[in-house]
Amino acid sequence: MHNKVVYQAAKSLDALGLLVLRFNFRGTGLSEGKHDRGDGERGDVRAALDFLAAEYPGIPLLVAGFSFGCWVGLRVGCEDARVTALIGLGAPVNNTDFSYLAKCEKPKLFVSGSNDMYGAVDKLRSVVAIAAGENEIVVVDGADHFFVGKLDQVNRAIADWVPRM
Repeated sequence: MHNKVVYQAAKSLDALGLLVLRFNFRGTGLSEGKHDRGDGERGDVRAALDFLAAEYPGIPLLVAGFSFGCWVGLRVGCEDARVTALIGLGAPVNNTDFSYLAKCEKPKLFVSGSNDMYGAVDKLRSVVAIAAGENEIVVVDGADHFFVGKLDQVNRAIADWVPRM
């Protein structure tokens, strides 16, 4: 949750007036539990959504996730009726199954670096091509997985996309 990409995304969403909740998955930082290869972590996302829905009833929710959090978060967000839109940053499409997106009609934004070692742009385009709903890809030229020196472009992609939702 203290990663620069996650922090920038939260800052960008907050600047747009959206409520933001950052959290660590089980076993990360001071969180209890241990890494569960995505199964238990989906429960972590559900718990976060339940918390937000209880604190702010009736507010549509957006799920944004980076890397592993993108894979897990988008999957849960696709399944949860309270979630109306999804943002995937640094989607690790090279070795991760995103086939669940084929049934997900919700609008999705994907932001990826052209030099992302975990998410090759051509593979991302293939994944998004089979994804249901309206989807947008923003490729940040010259950026690696962590968007080093290019976080302003992540902000710009989010700031341009969210108001259109």
